[in-house]
Amino acid sequence: MNKLRWGTTEELRALLTELVSWKSMTLSEGERQFPMKLQAKLQDLDYFQEFPEYLSLHNADIRRKFLTALYKHPEAKDTICLISHFDTVNTEEYGDFEPLATQPEELTKIFLERKDELLDEVVKDLESGEYLFGRGTMDMKMGLVMHMSLIEKASIEKWPINLLLLTVPDEEVNSSGMRYAVPTLLDLQKEHGLTYKLFLNGEPVFEQKPGDHNYYIYSGAIGKILPAALFYGKETHAGEPLSGLTSPYIASFLTQQMEWNDTFQETSLDEKTPVPVTLQQKDLRLEYSTQTPYRSAALYNVFLMERNASEIMALFERVANEAATACNEAYFKVCKRNKVDPIGTVKVMRYKELLEYATNKFGIEFIEEVKMEIYAHEEWDDREKSFRITDKLMIQCQELAPSIIILFAPPYYPAVNSTGDELVEDCIKFVKEKAFEKFHLPAERIHYFNGICDLSYVNYTDSGEGWTAFESNTPVWGDSYTLPFKEMKRLNAPVLNIGPFGKDAHKRTERLHIKNAFEQVPLLVEEMIHMISKDKKQ
Repeated sequence: MNKLRWGTTEELRALLTELVSWKSMTLSEGERQFPMKLQAKLQDLDYFQEFPEYLSLHNADIRRKFLTALYKHPEAKDTICLISHFDTVNTEEYGDFEPLATQPEELTKIFLERKDELLDEVVKDLESGEYLFGRGTMDMKMGLVMHMSLIEKASIEKWPINLLLLTVPDEEVNSSGMRYAVPTLLDLQKEHGLTYKLFLNGEPVFEQKPGDHNYYIYSGAIGKILPAALFYGKETHAGEPLSGLTSPYIASFLTQQMEWNDTFQETSLDEKTPVPVTLQQKDLRLEYSTQTPYRSAALYNVFLMERNASEIMALFERVANEAATACNEAYFKVCKRNKVDPIGTVKVMRYKELLEYATNKFGIEFIEEVKMEIYAHEEWDDREKSFRITDKLMIQCQELAPSIIILFAPPYYPAVNSTGDELVEDCIKFVKEKAFEKFHLPAERIHYFNGICDLSYVNYTDSGEGWTAFESNTPVWGDSYTLPFKEMKRLNAPVLNIGPFGKDAHKRTERLHIKNAFEQVPLLVEEMIHMISKDKKQ
């Protein structure tokens, strides 16, 4: 039998340290280079020396790639797809520790030398020797390391089931990697005669509250959508304030209605979504002047469990109309008190309605010119482009002002949940029993992973066409942002997330629990895969 390269805890730790050292912050050159390095690493395995066609790079967007590595048993059709992402968030918050942010062993040592700069709970974990610190250790290169070791072991031991490793860029911003991977998963399914049995992610386990040391398994992932608004008032000189209507004034009414609004909150399987919060509110002017601001924008975060985009848009529109009514009432009182005529009544429009109005007024070529002008600004992300397209259209349709134009901005993560699926329930029961039996590790199930993840793009189960409101009200739809909704529906195997325990994702004290990551979880996942491959109900 061939010797395993990644079979011991020390070898897994060394592999993780190497992968973390490959800096791969989202939208960086390191992110572009990472899959090529990973491909070279996997090419060293005997299995991919024998079957090089099973290891491939695939194009995503802006010169980024994702990687697939297939272990295929000659007699098996059932396939477990192992999903991970290799991008990380940036490292500025490390301050003078930043040069060591992607050197876990060195960073952990230097933290020990300067522990007076850390919080007490961090120092406690540091001094225990049970944690490894560094950017990407927890979120989520350890998940990828575990999947690599599973592929290696399966190929050597000839497991009677197929494993497809999929690792993608850009989970942390727009999930472009996973969105591009969906059609590829369908192509691979057809090419190799695969039957997807389970989509298994390796995102890390989070504490549910401070001091929580339970281990969690997730049978779904929470969804996320970004309702947004452009507020268009009437400009004036600051010395004549009542001759206009500022957009921040209009915006304040909707933001107060949206912030912490529990009508957007959902409860499913005794779990609740967090309430909405404002992610961004700003003036769209690029410079200071004594002209009052008349174009502003706001972006709101809404989490989902069972609602779809059309339902959220209908609810958002209702709240926006309530805000407009309150704004008008307050504004008219000001006008009456100062004996001036209002400049108009604030109304609410969907982006779809604005687009139809502008198209009828100017023609489709004008719309395309506006979009091309906006897309030429490569420094603007999809959210900024969404605001700027809407703004350009409103500048040419000022007869519609004052108004609140409601829209969606990317990204959109549909919620996904496989609670009740027979295989998923069997897997959870098995892992819980094995975790306690082998490690005295208490494991519990959570129905919705609350960290947002790429599982949102498989097993899409909306029975109707609830995505249509997203398509028609997202200004960049079909150009710089799309979602393959129909293809997502065809990837209809259940989902599960089993990953390593860690703390402080996206903080400079991000850390991974060593024993859980290198000993416990890899063994639990391996034995679960064996259980699935031997399941007589397949």
